[in-house]
Amino acid sequence: MSTGPTHAMSGLAAWAGVTALATGSAVGNLSAKGWLVGAVLATGAALLPDLDHPESTVSSTFGPVTAAASKLINAVSHGVYRLTRTKRDSNRDGGHRGLTHTLVFAVLAAVVTTATVQTSRSWALPLLMFFFCGLAVRGILHKWSPRHDALWITGTSLLLTYACLKWTDQTDADAAACGVAVGIGCIAHYFGDAITEQGCPMLWPVPIAWKTWYPVAPPKIMRMRTGGKVEMAVVGPVLTIVAVWMSAIALQRTGVVPFLEHIPLTPWA
Repeated sequence: MSTGPTHAMSGLAAWAGVTALATGSAVGNLSAKGWLVGAVLATGAALLPDLDHPESTVSSTFGPVTAAASKLINAVSHGVYRLTRTKRDSNRDGGHRGLTHTLVFAVLAAVVTTATVQTSRSWALPLLMFFFCGLAVRGILHKWSPRHDALWITGTSLLLTYACLKWTDQTDADAAACGVAVGIGCIAHYFGDAITEQGCPMLWPVPIAWKTWYPVAPPKIMRMRTGGKVEMAVVGPVLTIVAVWMSAIALQRTGVVPFLEHIPLTPWA
């Protein structure tokens, strides 16, 4: 599941699902503002791991900036792969589905996000929102025109950034929620890649079958081709429905949409 729209929906669905079901935790009792910020971060973060591929959807999001970052990340990822692989791991070229596709990276991204937001409440969150919103919008626009859609991506990102600048009462708990959202988005990406033909080495550096880069994946019969009919006709639409449903449940608890309070969205309650 490596097309942009499916990854983006998986990040939103994962964030909405966690916040809707984790009623006894801080992340399950966020304000409407905190939930929406997390939703943007998780949706964008669901495409973040593919920055290790210079030809991926997200590598062209912000032109030369993300293109240069992608080349650097790819080189670092390839270097880490070469240094830590065993004789059982394949002798591959390039760094795609390497370091950024591991739980280690997800945790690191979550910690860095939390620390960044805590550093400065005036600029850090708006900057992160601008970046992750750009990734999210770029991911949703699967087929795009660099000349026209770049303005749409920038405009949408700036709009949400402005909204964040108006929200000046961020707390440490909100900063932690931002980090959790980014981590959830990355992990959603891993599970999406795991059900494709190549699998995902998310458990690195834990050795499995004498491989430190073991591609976690279900049996071959349960995998799908990236961008194939199963993803586009089944997985993508189902994820969208789940994302909308779980988002409605989470927003219902915040009271941001009054009419949702009268709709029984949680049959298990």
